[in-house]
Amino acid sequence: MEQAASRRRWGKVRDNPERNRFELDVDGETAVAYYRIDKDAMVFTSTQTPPAARGQGAASELIRNALQEARARGLKAKAECSFVVDYLRRHPEFED
Repeated sequence: MEQAASRRRWGKVRDNPERNRFELDVDGETAVAYYRIDKDAMVFTSTQTPPAARGQGAASELIRNALQEARARGLKAKAECSFVVDYLRRHPEFED
């Protein structure tokens, strides 16, 4: 139940293309997933979550939405970030 309560404080994942990152507001702070576009792929380079939000699923929510957006744009997903590498191992439906 605690995780569900935490989710209500999360905003919507949004792309900030000027900063090459996806953002998710979490309890007044922002979790981010940096990326770059490389030909036909969105390459995830770094994921940063505010310390107070770690372990609550915020980074997974952020990456899940970012990967869905990459797919919607017709891009493959590539990971240079260790969190995204691990996420893709746990969610092979997103792996290319």
